[in-house]
Amino acid sequence: MTSFNMISPEKLIRLVGTPKAPVILDVRDDDDFAADPRLLPASARRDHATVGAWGLALKGQSVVVLCTTGARLSEGVAAWLRLADAGAEVLEGGFEAWRALNLPLVPSAVLPGGNACGGTLWVTRSRPKIDRIACPWLIRRFVDPQASFLYVTAQEVEGVADRFGATPFDVEDVFWSHRGEECTFDTMVTEFGLELPALRHMARIIRGADTDRLDLEPQSAGLLALSLGLSRIHSADLAQLEAGMAFYDALYRWARDATQEKHDWVSHGAGRS
Repeated sequence: MTSFNMISPEKLIRLVGTPKAPVILDVRDDDDFAADPRLLPASARRDHATVGAWGLALKGQSVVVLCTTGARLSEGVAAWLRLADAGAEVLEGGFEAWRALNLPLVPSAVLPGGNACGGTLWVTRSRPKIDRIACPWLIRRFVDPQASFLYVTAQEVEGVADRFGATPFDVEDVFWSHRGEECTFDTMVTEFGLELPALRHMARIIRGADTDRLDLEPQSAGLLALSLGLSRIHSADLAQLEAGMAFYDALYRWARDATQEKHDWVSHGAGRS
């Protein structure tokens, strides 16, 4: 049974990928991290010894702290964060418990470097429709909640990437892009190790809508229609991205929890049964 001020891996994975997910901090020391340099989805590494320098910034936030086994370092860090008025819990069993359950782990080797604002910086073509909204959603919800995205004209993507240290995606001849019949969302799910059934289901829907193969999944045609409508509503790319976050939040929760649910109109009027 999970103890007070602890959260089980099973409960945490239900929060990951949702707007209500806590801040997840990995405070394993360098030796333990080197032994398995992967990260929980949407987590960030922090030095336990300098919690006094970065902890105050988490005031008022919900935080989950993990170390290798959930005791040696994370208990002290979580206690300090609670002193700083953060709602801090410890991941029960730590990294080892999460790994033992075969829950998703993101290889740190594929993560782009951070930028001056603290998160990763990405760049792609302007006027997004499907992949260029879905991929930022995936990154913010499952990889880097602090990620920033630049939308520029197609001919400037490479130059902006070089000059500003941004990682290009969903353009030709870059790592984060289409591969064969799969789209960029597929690539990111694979490379980030996000092997969750709901994300794989979403990937097929997005692939069908993004590559005009609407027979792949029944929902692909609807996703295409709604995405095109969203792009007509918003002339500003970043405004469209922010609106699209809620859009893909809903699609994820459907793919995870509601694919078997049906909805029929039932009249409760007089004389009807």
